[in-house]
Amino acid sequence: MADISSTVQFRQAIATTSAGTSSIDGAEVDMEGYDGVLFICKFGTAAADNTIHAEQDTATGMASAADLASTETGVGSSDEIVWLDIYRPQEQFVRCVADRGTSTTIDWGCYVQYGGSKGPVDNTVAGTIHGELHVSPSEGTK
Repeated sequence: MADISSTVQFRQAIATTSAGTSSIDGAEVDMEGYDGVLFICKFGTAAADNTIHAEQDTATGMASAADLASTETGVGSSDEIVWLDIYRPQEQFVRCVADRGTSTTIDWGCYVQYGGSKGPVDNTVAGTIHGELHVSPSEGTK
């Protein structure tokens, strides 16, 4: 089994936002070469009317984006983190939309694309994402 960081693609979906009640469109994800995408979003305030849902489009830019049926997922009244997994979308481009019913910030939102025919992937994005892979590290000073 390969390590997970070389076989999935991590990307920022939604940057930190100021408090508000508007919907926030996440960045689009090109699904070419991938089976699915996991959206994860952290709201600053727990509220049952803070939700996420998915949209898709045939073209980059999401100008004709359409909601995906039954994908609205709520955080409940005491949770701030919500996730939504879209497996084998019918169109090439997808995105997550954060709907804020109660005034709140969005602390962060990310995508994890999986089931890729491409690989290994590079998950370092300057100014956004950084990490390291260590295989069988020895004990010692961190």
